[in-house]
Parts: sequence; structure tokens; C-alpha cells
Amino acid sequence: MATILSAQCTDARVNMVTPELFRKFPTPAAFAQASLPAIEEEIRSTGFFRNKARSLSGAAKKVVADFGGKVPDSMDQLLTLPGVARKTGNVVLGVAFHKAEGVVVDTHVLRLSQRLGLSQSGDPKRVEEDLMRIIPRDRWISFSHELIHHGRQICVARKPRCIECPLETLCHAADKTWSSH
Repeated sequence: MATILSAQCTDARVNMVTPELFRKFPTPAAFAQASLPAIEEEIRSTGFFRNKARSLSGAAKKVVADFGGKVPDSMDQLLTLPGVARKTGNVVLGVAFHKAEGVVVDTHVLRLSQRLGLSQSGDPKRVEEDLMRIIPRDRWISFSHELIHHGRQICVARKPRCIECPLETLCHAADKTWSSH
């Protein structure tokens, strides 16, 4: 649910919203029974709240009806849930089930993959395929988390802190703020 909420929204905002959201709707069944207006009210500040509420409700209803109230543990099944695409599927599989089916490609991974020359594509699916070819499978889950963390803390989108970056010598991005080469 939190990953569905994260679309076009900061993690900080999602982290502000989810405690109360999960207190009010602690299970898939509770989400499935909740009215759309009740869900919308709780998630309004995340943006696109009407679409997200429909996805949350639809995903919960499908989890209850088709999977016995348990979040499925396969990519094929996860992709049948409203609001779930490969990014969300990979997050759920990696974090909840410790399964490496692919590489999470969020905005940070997409941007850093291009900056570091790991992929030339701007399409998340193509970037995921590129990364899966060059990163060992046993590192897919941790690699995603590490790149996301790096993108949040050091290589921030608006003003990368290149002088602090341990990867600076590997980066040849045109918008570097400092260069040792």
C-alpha cells in the first residue's frame, strides 16, 4: 500500500500518511471494506489521491478475493493488482519476501543509472533490463536500496553533492557540481 502511495510523492509524505492510514485500515480486508471517500481523506496529501484510493481499494479487494487476504509472492500475481507495476512488484518481492525477481527502478535509480552510464534509456523497464544484465542477481535487492539511498542523500536531483560523492570519479554527467577529473 505504501509503495502504491509513493507514486509522484516524496517518501517523507508517505511516511507521514501511512501510520494513521494503517491504524484505520490495518488489514487488506479493512481496506477492501472502506469507502473510497474514507481512503481518499486519509491519503489526500499524497497527490493523485482519487486514483491512488481506487488502486488501494482495488488491490485490497483482489488480495482478499483472489489470494485469501495474503499479499501474493510472485510477480505475475502482483501485477494483477490495481496500482501495481514492476517497481511496486519488485519492492514487495524484495522487502517482504526476499525474492530477487528484478531491480527496483524508481526515479533515483533511473536518474543515477543514466548519470553513471549503467543505462542510456529513460524507460524504467529498459533500465531494469540493463541493470539485470550487469548486476549479479544476488545483489539486485540491495543494489536498488543502495542507489535509492545514494540518490536521496548525495546525488540529489536538483543539486548533486558531487564533492561528497564516493562515485564521483565514475560519473561523467554534464551537470556535475564538482569534478576531480
